[in-house]
Amino acid sequence: MGESRQELLAWLNGLLQLNITKVEQCGTGAAYCQIYDSIFLDIPMSRVKFNANSEYQYLENFKILSNCFRKHHVDRPLTVEQLTKCKMQDNLEFLQWTKRYWDQYYPGGDYDALARRKGTGPGAAPSAAVPAATPTSARTSTSANTGARRPGPMGGATGTAPRTASRQTGAGGPASTALQQKNAELMETVQGLERERDFYFSKLRDIELLIQQAMENDPALEEEEGGLLKQIQTILYSTEEGFEIPVDAETEAERDFEKEGAGEEETF
Repeated sequence: MGESRQELLAWLNGLLQLNITKVEQCGTGAAYCQIYDSIFLDIPMSRVKFNANSEYQYLENFKILSNCFRKHHVDRPLTVEQLTKCKMQDNLEFLQWTKRYWDQYYPGGDYDALARRKGTGPGAAPSAAVPAATPTSARTSTSANTGARRPGPMGGATGTAPRTASRQTGAGGPASTALQQKNAELMETVQGLERERDFYFSKLRDIELLIQQAMENDPALEEEEGGLLKQIQTILYSTEEGFEIPVDAETEAERDFEKEGAGEEETF
């Protein structure tokens, strides 16, 4: 009999210094990555996305975990498709198995989860920090804040110049830092959306080509208005009301189609 959800969450949050409230949240893959990092200490935590909000980013986290399993010969298949759906039962079973594995192979000693996550960048773990977690983390935080506020050398500068710079920094520093962090978060979100768009577009394009190939091999399929392939084509080419394909995009698509056709002719 495995641990209950409450016991697993208490263990998970204590080990990783997170604020996870549901087992389903483990479906992003980030927490799993760090659990195994606490065992092997070689997972590239800077690449793990704790603020993942799309299935594409979940898959990237599980790809890192899969590499870890392969490297250390962890004898457990990763059912990524089920886990990334963030269903409670699938993630509960995997988390229970992971806890048993951790009990068996954890090397012991203290694991500084916050220090291992420090390379993930601003906003990478918005709900991860536990306030006043331990004296060690408090000292680390104090040291980091002190280092951030410590001014650099002002070689050759007069006494007036540093005071002026200090006043300017005090007035605009926090606001500027906040804007930079917000901008970094937005850029990361945009990049994630673009990757997700390209990921699904490539799948739709593959489906389109398969349908076209099937219809070329059997022209009768194109005549079946109620056939499955025609229905899929209708869905692929349907647009929302008011949507128009941009002229440039339409022209570019035609050019790509012509190139593909020319390439096929050369093959023969």
